[in-house]
Amino acid sequence: MITAENPFLLSGTKVQDGSCKMLVTTVGMRTQWGKLMATLSEGGDDETPLQVKLNGVATIIGKIGLFFAVVTFAVLVQKIITRKWQAGTTTKWSGDDALELLEYFAIAVTIVVVAVPEGLPLAVTLSLAFAMKKMMNDKALVRHLAACETMGSATNICSDKTGTLTTNRMTVVKSCICMNVKDLSNPDYASSLASELPQSVVKILLQSIFNNTGGEVVVRRRGKHKLLGTPTETAILEFGLLLGGDFQAERQSCKVLKIEPFNSTKKRMGVVLELPGGGVRAHTKGASEIVLAACDKVINSDGEVVSLEEAAMNHLNTTIDQLASEALRTLCLAYMELENGFSADKDIPSSGYTCIGIVGIKDPVRPGVRESVALCQSAGVTVRMVTGDNINTAKAIARECGILTNDGIAIEGPVFRSKTLEELNELIPKIQVMARSSPLDKHTLVKHLRTTFDEVVAVTGDGTNDAPALHEADIGLAMGISGTEVAKESADVIILDDNFSTIVTVAKWGRSVYVNIQKFVQFQLTVNVVALTVNFYSACRTGSAPLTAVQLLWVNMIMDTLGALALATEPPTDELMKRSPVGRKGNFISAVMWRNILGQSLFQFIVILFLQAYGKSFFRLHGCPDSDLVLNTIIFNTFVFCQLFNEVNSREMEKIDVLDGILDNSVFLMVVGSTFFFQIIIIEYLGTFASTTPLTFFQWIVCIFIGFLGMPIAVALKKHVPVQT
Repeated sequence: MITAENPFLLSGTKVQDGSCKMLVTTVGMRTQWGKLMATLSEGGDDETPLQVKLNGVATIIGKIGLFFAVVTFAVLVQKIITRKWQAGTTTKWSGDDALELLEYFAIAVTIVVVAVPEGLPLAVTLSLAFAMKKMMNDKALVRHLAACETMGSATNICSDKTGTLTTNRMTVVKSCICMNVKDLSNPDYASSLASELPQSVVKILLQSIFNNTGGEVVVRRRGKHKLLGTPTETAILEFGLLLGGDFQAERQSCKVLKIEPFNSTKKRMGVVLELPGGGVRAHTKGASEIVLAACDKVINSDGEVVSLEEAAMNHLNTTIDQLASEALRTLCLAYMELENGFSADKDIPSSGYTCIGIVGIKDPVRPGVRESVALCQSAGVTVRMVTGDNINTAKAIARECGILTNDGIAIEGPVFRSKTLEELNELIPKIQVMARSSPLDKHTLVKHLRTTFDEVVAVTGDGTNDAPALHEADIGLAMGISGTEVAKESADVIILDDNFSTIVTVAKWGRSVYVNIQKFVQFQLTVNVVALTVNFYSACRTGSAPLTAVQLLWVNMIMDTLGALALATEPPTDELMKRSPVGRKGNFISAVMWRNILGQSLFQFIVILFLQAYGKSFFRLHGCPDSDLVLNTIIFNTFVFCQLFNEVNSREMEKIDVLDGILDNSVFLMVVGSTFFFQIIIIEYLGTFASTTPLTFFQWIVCIFIGFLGMPIAVALKKHVPVQT
């Protein structure tokens, strides 16, 4: 509210009431709006936790691949030089020698191509895009793609109360009128209250409710009422209607002389009325403790106005505390008679009122919120409530939601901002509720959690002033229904139904993205290790690589493009929310992944060595062709099927049943099927291009069977090689 004490208009705001002449003192970035926008433009270029880890993984894999490529090329070149040295033709190089060197160089380049995880960005993008599409169905609109995975690493959620943890649909459920406390949770109770109160009290109560309000009651077709205004105002108006009041008749019966809208400093609002029978009356309504302090009289149980004695004052204050402890928002209604001739230029009196009564307004906790908070806590995510509400109300709601525990702290914003840095460092880990907080308090809390404690923080917000905190957080969650446009612009994800349970769903999808990318990396590293070691070993031992450049590129396509498509689209499971968050410092390649990678790599490496050593004699015994081309084709085919079955194993890094839910993932089945189909085409029909030859049915069965052996080996690894998760 603009007054003589506070004569400043903020740019970007709208004039809701009144008229004035305005002098512009600052423009652009010097205004408060400009400073807010400057806060939003600070930083914002930080990489997400997963991006940091993936960059490290990609760099390591690339360096290892380059090392093996250089060594392999050097060994192969050494072989040809040694041969020519022994033949005495070191100085004579033919075109065939040049082609041989070129082939060796192609093998080295292919090793680099296979090693470099160019499919990693594709896997990340596919997984994020898939999650983004599915999250939209779950009432979460993702504005920044990276936010899908960041939420999976979240260790803290700082949530608003009103509208997020609660429904933001308020109703009057208790009252203290004529010094008597009544339960109004059933609408019939409110109707009967009107008959229990003296008519003079009902009349003045309805006059206060319907005239001292920023809301409105609109009569629609068939006599139905529509309530307009804030949730608090509509709750009071609904209470008035249940008492049998007529909004339009009451408003028309009195003439409004002066209105003072709700003031966040005074925490109350007022109106001055000229009564139909003569006389002037002022009504006020606001925070119970403030309005009650302005009263020196009260309406007693007989409907008479009496002096507000100490005993009565204590009774009313105890009632306020009791209602607040029951998670109710309390308002006090009061009035006073004024002298005739009241001038609209005068201020409405600030004291001398008669207390009509106190109402307790319930904003119910959303269904499922307590379970969602418990799910977060079991998943290692700390949930904190940050609200501007009364601390008793905030604590009661927090206990009802399961946020506030016995060892947690509830603190008020003014107390929080008065603490020193050392005190904050000791206090912040214990804070579970912050009441009467300002947007700056929320920003400070988030900044300390991120920088001092290295937490990954998600923040909810709906107001324009929440924008800095939303921007400061690792992931900002704006409310789609109650949120302002500025808040939505600053957020990474918009919660379309303003529901805390949806935030938990976002976290689940975020973890799914993280795990899916881990599955892909496990899958890719297994192929990398086998391809690099086999080619390196064969080059050193025989002077040639068993897998040609074309074959390695086909394997690379399987593990990059098709592998990313298959593993990046796995849907989330409830098991994901039973793990602790990875945070910023968790290892991306876990001990479980290393066990699976090394176990499968060793198996595949031994298989290929066995085929190189005994493959010809084995297939000769079974009447099959045994040329070098046939053997190399069998090795290539076996390697592909070991990849293929390992792709199925990679669906679950810890669970033994890797086939659970596989029929529900049509993309995975399509990828595996198409890989099998194209492998047949390459072996049987593209021999000249891929350096392969058609195989017999028995040879195909052997290749598939050897590849399948990777699945029981994976089961044995998970059962008998336990690692700490």
